[in-house]
Amino acid sequence: MIYKPYQYQAYATQWIIDRKKSALFLEMGMGKSVSTLTAILELLYDYFDVAKVLVIAPLRVASTTWEEEVEKWDHLKDLRISKVLGSEKQRVAALYKKADVYIINRENVTWLVDWFDSDWPFDMVVIDELSSFKSSKAQRFKSLKKVRPFIKRLVGLTGTPAPNGLIDLWPQIYLLDGGERLGKTVTGYREKYFLPDKRNQMIVYTWKLKEDAEDAIYEKLSDICVSMKAKDYLELPQRMDNVIPVELPKKAKEQYDRLEKELILSIEEADVLAGSAAVLANKLLQVANGAVYDEYGEVKPIHDEKLKALDELMEAASGKPVLVFYGYQHDKERLLHHLKKLKPRLLQSDQDIKDWNQGKVQVLLAHPASAGHGLNLQTGGNIIIWFGLTWSLELYQQANARLWRQGQKQTVVIHHIIAKDTIDERVMKALENKDVSQAALIEAVKARMNQYKEGLPHGL
Repeated sequence: MIYKPYQYQAYATQWIIDRKKSALFLEMGMGKSVSTLTAILELLYDYFDVAKVLVIAPLRVASTTWEEEVEKWDHLKDLRISKVLGSEKQRVAALYKKADVYIINRENVTWLVDWFDSDWPFDMVVIDELSSFKSSKAQRFKSLKKVRPFIKRLVGLTGTPAPNGLIDLWPQIYLLDGGERLGKTVTGYREKYFLPDKRNQMIVYTWKLKEDAEDAIYEKLSDICVSMKAKDYLELPQRMDNVIPVELPKKAKEQYDRLEKELILSIEEADVLAGSAAVLANKLLQVANGAVYDEYGEVKPIHDEKLKALDELMEAASGKPVLVFYGYQHDKERLLHHLKKLKPRLLQSDQDIKDWNQGKVQVLLAHPASAGHGLNLQTGGNIIIWFGLTWSLELYQQANARLWRQGQKQTVVIHHIIAKDTIDERVMKALENKDVSQAALIEAVKARMNQYKEGLPHGL
């Protein structure tokens, strides 16, 4: 295809070219990859400013998305790609293949740094999904920090730079500028811009922004980070969100309530235990979906109401392809068995993506974490069904953006199967209000637990 960039894409490309360190905070579907590849091409062959480029990305994005972008656009056809994936022998062979752009999954960053050490050969590094480097304690961060002095140009790409709050920004920006803007240490960053929030004696669990700190942080980053929202630049397809309520059978609802109240549920000579608010939240989501893991890791079926609702939605789809998101492994197994006549496919490989986009798959099952970043699935269908919800707003938005993105020709329909009077409703409400995180859900569950302890009436 002939590349005719939107004005914002041309701006993003020039932003990278003009800066030794830069970040593009572009929302899903805005073409971060092609904008970056265009900059790489110019830096390699027009400016002769870099010689060897490394792209670090989530595994599936590393194996498909970047190469697909090169193959898709006419102006990129001469860029040579080498994917540093697979076994160590395969990775080493890929490293010594003559290429312009080398692509590796983020899990192998430490291996790569150890392999080259001070002989680091990449003068430009692109981190696709920069937010995956939001922990300064993670080994991948420490490894990349070690070779940062050898990197001439560094580019960070993400649509969600701070999914859990601005506290996550420090490690990401440190990799870009070595602490020039937000300080040399995360401790210093916290002390300057944040106040302790939730704590247990001396241990602080969450931090809240000081007054005017948010604007101050943005001002510090304004010369290297550019942020764009899809709604301001793209003509996205229409989107319809539906909630499909299901009522739990009497016995299932009694089991749900007992687990929520007593933190234990006995089923068939085994117990389902919830020793903390986080575990309880997960167990309640499982029961709402129709099955739950007991103390031995065995699956205990509870009800089939969501499967029945799924049948109705599949019938209404009239044979059109459907992308189904599930929450737990036992959801996946039940769905595979229940939908076997439709020959459901698990999203596992590059071939699954190609077959879906070519209309060869009627039902594609995916976990939101495995379909969360960078995958282009919009040509294969326009219907999404959330069988089990995620409480991660980032994963929820990224998963929906696999179909609801630029290039989609049809109205995208997103169905959410929700068990009434359960945690599903709280998660759905939080997603709609765009304020959900695991911490928020745990706090909500704790509040419910406290209500029970105090003998207060309970309600969602």
